[in-house]
Amino acid sequence: MLCLYLQAPFGVFRTFTTGSFRPTANFITPSSAYGLLLNIAGIDMRYDTGKTPMTLIKKGLPSVKLALGARELPLKHSLYQQLHNYPVGTSNKEHADNTKGNKYNIVPVRRAFLSNIKVYICIDGNNDLETSIIQGLNGKINRSYGLPFLGDNNFLIDRLEPVEERKPAYWYEKIEGDEDGLRDNITRLTITIDREDMSKTTSALFAPTRDNTIDIPGKAWVEISYP
Repeated sequence: MLCLYLQAPFGVFRTFTTGSFRPTANFITPSSAYGLLLNIAGIDMRYDTGKTPMTLIKKGLPSVKLALGARELPLKHSLYQQLHNYPVGTSNKEHADNTKGNKYNIVPVRRAFLSNIKVYICIDGNNDLETSIIQGLNGKINRSYGLPFLGDNNFLIDRLEPVEERKPAYWYEKIEGDEDGLRDNITRLTITIDREDMSKTTSALFAPTRDNTIDIPGKAWVEISYP
């Protein structure tokens, strides 16, 4: 098993929405943590078919069990800003020439984000991936991406390092039924992503453990696989 400690001042983990409000999950998602790990390991999880408007997720990516814990629960904020994009269809196409190739559709939006990110990312069940992650952290693997970031490319990471001894954390457990009664801070987290058919994206409800513990509870482990 390999555990990493991740620390960052800000992060955002978008759900798949459109409109004037851009929400975030209340915690780093398993899908985001998995993508970050592959980035560090130098494994490109997307490919371009040349036939779709978006890149797609590769099949046969490394399978792994993953558990996420918060040293401290992050804080949630929101702000207003202008969103510049290339719209689908013909919206505001009359402004394209004026922006000289830049994103020409500008709309006001409210965007949510998290602060005080202090997270344990623990993986198990794939020794080869663990080895590649360690090599990537040590600069011994060629990576195709730039600096790792958390959701937005201006939300950079302060620390990402392996730890042998963990401090107590609130572990995010998958909620299955109502056997545990009411839980605080429940949030929906994506587990795997299908960029071509969003109905095949998987997610589940998670909640942090009521008490912070060093031991990882069994229900915190999630299997991530792209067969």
